[in-house]
Amino acid sequence: MSKVISPGTHATPASVPRKFTVLDATIGLLSKNLPAILAGIGLVVLWQLVIWIFKIPTFMAPSPAEVVLAFRDNAATLWRNFLPTVLEAALGFLFGNLVAILLAIWFVHNTTAEKAFYPIAVFVKAIPIIALAPILVLVFGNGLAPKIIIAGLICFFPTLVNMVQGLRAASPAMLDLMRVLSATNSEILWKVRLPSSLPFLFAALKIAATSSVMGAIVAEWIGSSFGLGALIIEATYNFRSPLLYATVVIAALLAVILFAIVSVVETKVVRWKPAGSH
Repeated sequence: MSKVISPGTHATPASVPRKFTVLDATIGLLSKNLPAILAGIGLVVLWQLVIWIFKIPTFMAPSPAEVVLAFRDNAATLWRNFLPTVLEAALGFLFGNLVAILLAIWFVHNTTAEKAFYPIAVFVKAIPIIALAPILVLVFGNGLAPKIIIAGLICFFPTLVNMVQGLRAASPAMLDLMRVLSATNSEILWKVRLPSSLPFLFAALKIAATSSVMGAIVAEWIGSSFGLGALIIEATYNFRSPLLYATVVIAALLAVILFAIVSVVETKVVRWKPAGSH
């Protein structure tokens, strides 16, 4: 017999599921990354203690408190130089990975092209980026182009290698089935090869996300009057160590943010991972 609710009483709210809020997501994220957060706090405390105990002068190594003050006192300068580096890193990431993906697709469908151009890609990768950067600056000038190219080159090779491997990791049984069904190469690519390559692709994109920031900063070292790389050089030569450390922290945070963005996209796009991966 069903229970009759008498007038004046209300149904218990326990039966109504509670909505998942932003606070819940934040708490979950913090608890998941608690070891890393505690380790970071511990390193900052250790850094401050070393400065106090050994009385290290500011021009050699500033304390965390001085770095925080540098953020406050140079906020406008940091922001003004942050934006160009973000643009260079983002465009280099997009163009470098796009070219790598297109070449990987071409290589998988044309082994002659792979034999011809893959060794060239390896040769270009073998050139130290610090040696290649001045050449690109001489050819393209001190504008945006050489910085985007350098950031793109750093992203290019890991993505090319992983994408070729991922496209070839498609299940042979699925490929045979698609051929039995008279599927075209384009249909096989979109329905079988690309889905199977996504875990490999995102593994490379995570590397490329952080490397693109490094590429943009290296390019700014060679020839630029703006950007985080140029600010690092200026702060170093002027012995402004707090500003130098603050700039390095900003660059590291930018790389972490790009890595996090790629990781979030991966969770939404990739539905499976190779056996043994986590």
